Amino acid sequence: MMKGPKNYLKMTTDPTVSEVAVSLINSDLKEIGEATKKFANHVIHLGVSGGFVTTVLQWFAFCAAVYLLILDRTNWRTNMLTSLLVPYIFLTFPNWLFGILHGDVGKWITLVGVILRLFFPHHFPEYLYLPGCLLLLIVISPSFVAGYVRAGWIGVIICLGIGCYLLQEHIRASGGFRNAFTKSNGLSNTIGIVLLFVFPVWALITLL
Repeated sequence: MMKGPKNYLKMTTDPTVSEVAVSLINSDLKEIGEATKKFANHVIHLGVSGGFVTTVLQWFAFCAAVYLLILDRTNWRTNMLTSLLVPYIFLTFPNWLFGILHGDVGKWITLVGVILRLFFPHHFPEYLYLPGCLLLLIVISPSFVAGYVRAGWIGVIICLGIGCYLLQEHIRASGGFRNAFTKSNGLSNTIGIVLLFVFPVWALITLL
């Protein structure tokens, strides 16, 4: 007669199925959280030490310079010395694309452009002059410039100097610092010029 109640009391002290399930879920969530934390740390370490952040910022600077070059060749002309954007784009050109244009592909395109410019000037639009100069720089640049200068602190300092000069000229042309950030016809240029500083500043920090 006493055996039944003893078994009943023993069963009530054992964990229920729901408690076991909750314990397993909490354990799995804890393991997932730890794995996610390790993954995030590895991604951050890879981004800083492996150059991922530098590559992304280089693309931002390159696109900003191209944007300013296109903007100045349209109805949004300013008094900036936009020829300085050519060496800036040259120094921030993405490496894989630079390698392609630095080879035979770029040489053939340059050859066609030079022939058009010399013998068929009416078929060579004015807005292609600066891009043509950029392509010519990429093709004829020696290995010291294409490799060491572009990847080293010399190229970073040149980019910073170009950015500072363009910003100061744009502020002067806009009639002051306040107008450069408030006038609608100059705000787009201001944003583009500010983006030119992102890559060289980060690259200078990583080089130091």
